Parts: sequence; structure tokens; C-alpha cells
Amino acid sequence: MADLMSKKRIVRKEYLERLRNLKHKKLIKIITGIRRCGKSTVMEMFRDELLENGVDENQIIFLNFEDYDNKHLRNPDELYSYIKERLTQKMNYIFLDEIQRVKNFPEIVDSLYIKDNVDIYITGSNSSLLSSEIATLISGRYVEIKMLPLSFTEFVQATKQEKQLSQAYRQYVETSSFPYVIELLQTPDEINSYLEGIYNTILVKDIIDRKKIADTLVLKSVSQFLFDNIGLELSSKRIADTLTSNGRKSDSKTIEKYITSLEESFIVYKASRYNIKGKEYLKSLEKYYVSDIGLRNFMLGKKAMDVGHILENIVYLELIRRGYEAYVGKVDDMEIDFVAQNTQGNTYIQVSASVRDENTLARELKPLKAVRDNYPKILLTLDDDPDGDYDGIIRKNALDWLMNN
Repeated sequence: MADLMSKKRIVRKEYLERLRNLKHKKLIKIITGIRRCGKSTVMEMFRDELLENGVDENQIIFLNFEDYDNKHLRNPDELYSYIKERLTQKMNYIFLDEIQRVKNFPEIVDSLYIKDNVDIYITGSNSSLLSSEIATLISGRYVEIKMLPLSFTEFVQATKQEKQLSQAYRQYVETSSFPYVIELLQTPDEINSYLEGIYNTILVKDIIDRKKIADTLVLKSVSQFLFDNIGLELSSKRIADTLTSNGRKSDSKTIEKYITSLEESFIVYKASRYNIKGKEYLKSLEKYYVSDIGLRNFMLGKKAMDVGHILENIVYLELIRRGYEAYVGKVDDMEIDFVAQNTQGNTYIQVSASVRDENTLARELKPLKAVRDNYPKILLTLDDDPDGDYDGIIRKNALDWLMNN
């Protein structure tokens, strides 16, 4: 499998460009994201670029701590000695893949950081990599690159379907956005087995083992509940009550712990609510989105193909890719699917599978019209119609928007 992936690696242009821009900057480059989203591959591609551009092999140290051959280097003292012995007088490029497998790794990274001629790149499949304790130790010394599975644009380009966007979108949501799935499109029966492996590895390695969780059935029930309710307002009490009524007795505190663990493993993302008129962040009734619709299909079956909420999920992930903080907007007693915030301000986005019905169109426009500021307001749909303009609210085809057209 590794050989096949190395021959047919998908070039993740945006992530590579970020690494190029950060090269030689006195910062620890930390790539985070769900397992199998392509973190290792991007680092390998960047390493290969360095070699092609004249960097000597002895200037590069590349270690994957998931590799059993490197098990002894999970010991911090052995790792530090191994790297220190190999440092040259030239610039040294250090790549540490799945660094969370190394005990006390922040001390090692910090010790390497303060040396001259060291450029450090690390990856991790768990956001506890940047827990408050770790972030404090390397505060101001790192930049995080948040990585996701393939975007719709990357999927379209990898499958060469630029002129068949509707077909590509259907395949995108029915299969998966994990990069290696591209190799399995001709053998679709293998996709579920591959996704099952990812899901089980995340639950066992990143959550159950790390958090010492005993009630694995409740954890799986919580993850299934979140996957089944993407785009709906949820509370830990509601989830606990639902599971208890279904024979899986639990309480809000346990549910919160399990949800946090799922977030830390990047399998789900939380969208908090934002009061647009009051300009305040609200701390209740969040929404959750999944990192890959294919994982959702694997868990729930394709009978759960809720077109509108799946599109909403994909739009949310795309906003994260584009560097926004995405919140659920509250305006009076109405809701706007996303308030996307960056340094330029807000963008208000409403998502609907179709608005060809006049009543649906009016319902989707109403909360956007209630916002009185001059920030952009967009309505995204799967309708294959020309763009529309409703007093400054722009209706666009969602697939064109996802392609950045």
C-alpha cells in the first residue's frame, strides 16, 4: 500500500505552499489533522522538494513514530541523542511524524528549537498535541497548519472530473474524502473496510487507550449520535437522555468528556453559536460536523443521505480550510447556518439543497435580510441555475463556490 501511495500521491498544493512560505522561519511547524488525511504525505513531498532543490540527504532527519522500526526512539532520551548526533553545520530539516507517540516530546522539540540551523516540522493526529500545557511550553514558537481530508476541488482534480461537477459531487459524498480512497474507486467494496480501519484506529489509539475509557459502547453510541445529527443543535443532556432511553445509561459529564475526545481526534468539529446583533459568543446548543461524509456513510449506511445537512457539513469544512472561524448565527429568533469570521470581518452563509420552491427561498432569505450590516451575504444551493441577487444577497451554486469559482 505504501508503495502504491508513493507512486500516486495527490499533490496538496495549498498545504505545500504554506510549508514553502514557512521554510527557515524560526517557528515549529505543526501539522494537525485526522489520521490518514495526508499529513505524512505532505511532509514527504516537502522533503522531496528540498532534495530536488539541492539540500543534502544528511541535512534531513525524517522519523515516523508509527513505524515499529522507530519504537526505541519513542523514548525521549534516545530520540534526542539520535537527532543531536546527526545535526550538521548546515541547515538541518527535522521531520517528526506522529510526534504524540513520544513521551515528553515538547521538551525534545523545545530543546531542538533553540539550536542554530534547525528547521522543525511535526505532525500529530490529536489536538491534545497543543493542549494548554504544551502550548505554554512552546508558546509563540509554533504555527499550526490544520489539515483536512481532500476538499471537493482536490477530489475533482484527482479524479479528472472538472467538466462533470454534479457527478463528482455525488461520488465525493457517496465514497469518501480520504486521499487513499481515490485508489479504491474502482473497487468500491473495499472502501468501507478501509474506512472501518480508520474509525477503529481513531477510537482505539487516539481515544480509548489514551483516555483510559472503559465504556467503549457508550463512546461508540455518542459518535454515532453525532454523525446521525450533523447540523442540528445538540446538548450533552439531550444526548445523555437519548442514550439512556435506548438502554445506554449515561450522564452529561461523561458525554461531554467523550465529545471532547472525539473533537481532539479531529473526527468531529464543533460549531458554537454567535449572536449577531449582540455580537457575543453563546455557550449552549452547539452543532457538530464530521470530518468525512464517507465515515458517516460507513457508520449509518447510505440510507442516512440527508442532502441538505451533508451539503452544510461540506460547506463548514471548506470554511475551515479557507481559514475562517465558522459559527452558527443567531439573529432574533432566526438562525443563519454560518457566520464565517476572519480578519476582514464576517461573511453570512445560508445553505439549502434547493430553493426553487418560493416558500423555501423566502425562508432561507429571511434571516439574512434581518442582518443590517454590510458584510457579504451568500445563499448556497445545489440548484444548477444562474447566480441570483436578492437586494445584495447573492445566490450561488454550491459546487461552483466549492471550486472557488
